[in-house]
Amino acid sequence: MKKLIIASTSTLHGGNYLEYLMPALQGHFKGCKSLLFIPYARPGGMSHDDYTKKAAGFFAKLGITVKGLHEFEKPTQALTDAESVFTGGGNTFLLVTQLYKTGTMPVLEEIIKKGTPYLGSSAGSNICGLTMQTTNDMPIIYPPSFKTLGAIPFNLNPHYLDPVEGSTHMGETRETRIKEFHAFNTQPVLGLREGSWLEVKGNKVILKGDLPARLFRQGKAPEELETESDISWLK
Repeated sequence: MKKLIIASTSTLHGGNYLEYLMPALQGHFKGCKSLLFIPYARPGGMSHDDYTKKAAGFFAKLGITVKGLHEFEKPTQALTDAESVFTGGGNTFLLVTQLYKTGTMPVLEEIIKKGTPYLGSSAGSNICGLTMQTTNDMPIIYPPSFKTLGAIPFNLNPHYLDPVEGSTHMGETRETRIKEFHAFNTQPVLGLREGSWLEVKGNKVILKGDLPARLFRQGKAPEELETESDISWLK
């Protein structure tokens, strides 16, 4: 049975790394003693080692030891053997490229289906959808494919931002970009605002956090989904 937490972000403004998710993660990783961290997205160009240390610092509070996937000579085997997995945020183009380059994308998909507890934040959440095409990130590298894990049957837009009322120019809004996506693609897109996450257990998907999410479907007006909504029907 699939068991995922898919978070819009790792850090809320004014808070510490993963702090707002602590209660949810305590239950999500209950019984786990070790975690495999995927640092490939490298936020701000951070090294794999430094990013892994950051994750390890948080999970030590839960009594969980952390190793980075980059530390293993056989990353596919490391994933197969992993007790739990966390993919951090950063650049989705880089993350997807590295997952394909190392041959770990299909293995990650398989272990998630088998029930290995998974946490994703930002880029690590983007890859849970059908494709990475609704990321906000710059295309700094060219991935072999936009296809991702398909752990949920729709796409995500983490860090979803609403237009600021009265602003004369904010460039293209997230809503505008998602409408452009739907000119050529049919899958729904869920805009996850900061502090929101999805809890996935088997085929059940529940919206968590303090804020509603914004749902976009091709040919339909966007709609707001309240927190605690069951969106298992969405596909």
